[in-house]
Amino acid sequence: MSLIEELKSILGDQHVLTGIDKKRYSSDWLGQYSFEPLCVVRPSTTQQVSEVVRLASRLGVSIVPVGGNTGLNGGTHSDKSISISMERMNNIHEIRSSSKIALVEAGVILTTLHQAVNENDLMFPLTFGARGSATIGGVLSTNAGGSNVLKYGNTRDLVLGVEIVLPNGDIMNLMSELHKDNSGYCLRDLVIGAEGTLGIITQAVLKLFPKPKAHATAMVAVKSLDHALALLNELQEGTGGAVAAYEYMPKRYIQGYMELSSSSRKPFQKDYDHLVMIELETTVELFSRSTDDGQVLLSGELERILNKNLVDGSILDAHIAQNEEQRLIMWERREAAAEISLLKKPLINNDIAVPLEKISEFLTIMEKKLPELDPEADVLIVSHLGDGNVHYTVWPSLDDEKHKDKIMEAIENVVLLLGGSFSAEHGIGISKLSSMERRKDSVALKVMRQIKDAIDPKGIMNPGKVLPREYDS
Repeated sequence: MSLIEELKSILGDQHVLTGIDKKRYSSDWLGQYSFEPLCVVRPSTTQQVSEVVRLASRLGVSIVPVGGNTGLNGGTHSDKSISISMERMNNIHEIRSSSKIALVEAGVILTTLHQAVNENDLMFPLTFGARGSATIGGVLSTNAGGSNVLKYGNTRDLVLGVEIVLPNGDIMNLMSELHKDNSGYCLRDLVIGAEGTLGIITQAVLKLFPKPKAHATAMVAVKSLDHALALLNELQEGTGGAVAAYEYMPKRYIQGYMELSSSSRKPFQKDYDHLVMIELETTVELFSRSTDDGQVLLSGELERILNKNLVDGSILDAHIAQNEEQRLIMWERREAAAEISLLKKPLINNDIAVPLEKISEFLTIMEKKLPELDPEADVLIVSHLGDGNVHYTVWPSLDDEKHKDKIMEAIENVVLLLGGSFSAEHGIGISKLSSMERRKDSVALKVMRQIKDAIDPKGIMNPGKVLPREYDS
């Protein structure tokens, strides 16, 4: 039998897509890459994934895992490979309220999980704009970050166990529910963030948290980024670490949002240079109570701290959400970042991290350096300010790869100077291979290559991603 016939014998004809049926799997979300998978398969069980991978290994055919295909760095690029979509493996097997865990398959959409655990008065705190299409397998494979990293950590911090199909088809069961386990190497953390280059994540055990009893959300205009960081520290101390999100949106970002959604209202009548969206949350009954005038105590504490900073001039303006509708408007503004970045082309998508106290310095240096490289370039900045992650999107004047790479290298130089990383939460894929080659420690790259060779000696699992060519023989 041919490869396609053998795949159909495993999955059924309707779940092996060829021709026009594979079109929606043939480009990335940003539209940067177009490709032609050999076929697209849609297994419904871990055993079917294993059989597909075992067949591909025997025939030496590459495999590229696909989740929601919302990645920004070309991680699902799949020329002449089998694209293996996890969309049918979308079961939430169990939600255990007593131990606060969820057992889920890789194809579960993030929003679906949010809704399911919410019905159990729990939350899974990972959240970002693409949550309506991103899948658990995808967020684990990229170690996604999002807006709540400040309080809950990256995806890796939210996982207890995983199940993985290895490149030879073996199923590695690491579906531990333990919070402590020192029995050898942490293989779970090795495959989380590996972008499907070491195997295919099929199931996971996820940590859940009590659903907040109250939120306090505000848009604040601050005098400078340094004042914003001082305010963050004051809020953390004054609320016992209740800050869940602390998102920076400067003037140019708000202008972009208004271009995208002209019917929306600006956060303030005046166009301030530095805006921050703050969200506090609490599970403490006392702080979620309302005063006689109807104000939640947590909102009252936020108001007290903001008023103090208004008096001393650190804050220029502030608006606290008075209801859920106003809160959601603030979040919609922040979560439109990806759509705003697509307002212009070409674009250079930079996702960097620097120490918190260096964010202002990074932006100041780049404000001078970028015009030297491209006087007509435009910049869109948005930041998870509380964890040092800056999304620094450049719209260059030339759609030329050498020109774009020169700008990326200049950004990397500044990031390296400040002790940062060129990739904070979006992964490497193929977009950041040149950055990996230039910036990653050479010994670390060799060790990564040794790990890849040991687990995937035939090099069939999502080839050409993460490791630059010199280390991806």
